[in-house]
Amino acid sequence: MNVGIIILCRYDSTRLPGKILKKIGPKIVLEYIYERLSLVTRAQSIIVATSNEKNDDKIAGFCSNNDIKCYRGVNENVANRILTCAQENRFDYFIRINGDNVFPDPVLIDEMVGIAIEGGYDFVSNVKGRTFPIGMCVEILKTEFYKDIVGEFNDPSHFEHVTLYLYENGALNNAFFYTNETCPQASGMKLALDNEEDFVFLNSIVRKMKKPHTAYSLKEIYELSKN
Repeated sequence: MNVGIIILCRYDSTRLPGKILKKIGPKIVLEYIYERLSLVTRAQSIIVATSNEKNDDKIAGFCSNNDIKCYRGVNENVANRILTCAQENRFDYFIRINGDNVFPDPVLIDEMVGIAIEGGYDFVSNVKGRTFPIGMCVEILKTEFYKDIVGEFNDPSHFEHVTLYLYENGALNNAFFYTNETCPQASGMKLALDNEEDFVFLNSIVRKMKKPHTAYSLKEIYELSKN
């Protein structure tokens, strides 16, 4: 079973331009994401999927300089970009990670991949119900299922927000929704990098880290945020 992680990101951002290449502590955001995802054992590839717009040359250049696979596609149609990336790399399943999710949890992802494969699910998500922090979202899709469902998209928002249609239209007959039982107190927390306030908050967490960032679980990150 060929499983790939696809990190969706753009350089442009209305509220925090260039956030994917901003430095938080000693590393840039994309480094945190990539290094944590590198600990996922049930995925064979990690690919950064950005657009073919000029500004995203910066992301492609960083990937090239750091031996990170990069796929570039149409800016306006993010759904097509992620699907084509998955198809060209022959992924049976792909894991969608947003480029503003600074601290993805590799243990969580491995567990969810296991559920997807062993249960034969089309879609496994920890987003429904928001029991995990914003910024620790994981969505796993069977590529063939997504190819079929994209044909039903009927609103521009579905092509921009690549799984929105699934939640809106109940196209989830073969889905599993993973809930946060290990650290439920973190459910209201925000770990996504969306604006300057988030940038300050995430910097404060990184400054408190006494070991490599990859060694921190959700519970430990939550505790750092409260100390």
